[in-house]
Amino acid sequence: MRQRKKRNLDKRLDAASHLLVEHPEQQKGQWRALFEAPPEAKLMVELGCGKGTFVCESARREPDALFIAFDKVPEVLVMAVEKAIREGLTNVRFVLGDAALLEEFFEPGEFDRLYINFCDPWHKSRQAKRRLTHRNFLASYLRLLGVGGQIHFKTDNRRLFDFSVEEFEACHYAISELTYDLHATPAPWNIVTEYERTWSEKGYPINRLVATVTDETAPAPPRKKRASEAAAELSQKEEQPFPGDGQAEQM
Repeated sequence: MRQRKKRNLDKRLDAASHLLVEHPEQQKGQWRALFEAPPEAKLMVELGCGKGTFVCESARREPDALFIAFDKVPEVLVMAVEKAIREGLTNVRFVLGDAALLEEFFEPGEFDRLYINFCDPWHKSRQAKRRLTHRNFLASYLRLLGVGGQIHFKTDNRRLFDFSVEEFEACHYAISELTYDLHATPAPWNIVTEYERTWSEKGYPINRLVATVTDETAPAPPRKKRASEAAAELSQKEEQPFPGDGQAEQM
């Protein structure tokens, strides 16, 4: 869904500049120092923070942890930063940046946890490598997390979730807390964003898992196309979009 350009966007970003990291590559290996935090402080990263509901509530619940939130859309990111300012949060920073560049921004093993919430499913088979849970991305994450690091992944798109489980298994991540219906049982720890609530109320189950880097985790070989995927690409037919992910603003 295309975002409308926000009024006075540049002025709003300037007003929020103290929580924006303009040159994240210069912070590589120095993120905890940016917060003036001790080296043992937990460092969390969220990819695609949307309007900031998840990262701001996470920062509020864990005041001793540090949070770096990424989004590629300035019109959305500015709302997240303004939300953090309104709530008086000091343990979160925001980056206008791309997940593909994470290794330019962080040293190996620098952060402890990665959150991927309701990312774009990239419905076409030929777009699989763009999915944030493709094995190419997972190989990058494991280097940046190190042994014991975790990825927390949520989506309402079952096809994307099944694909992701296969990719995590191919890279030998340890999968835990796997559910195909997060809201089926009480989960007071779960932070429900506007996007999650909307699609859950429409009847789409929320899928979730935690993937942990272990001594066995390693980059998987290139993913071989299934016959059905190759045929789909050859005919250049698009898969029908699954209602949910990528159809509306996440947060």
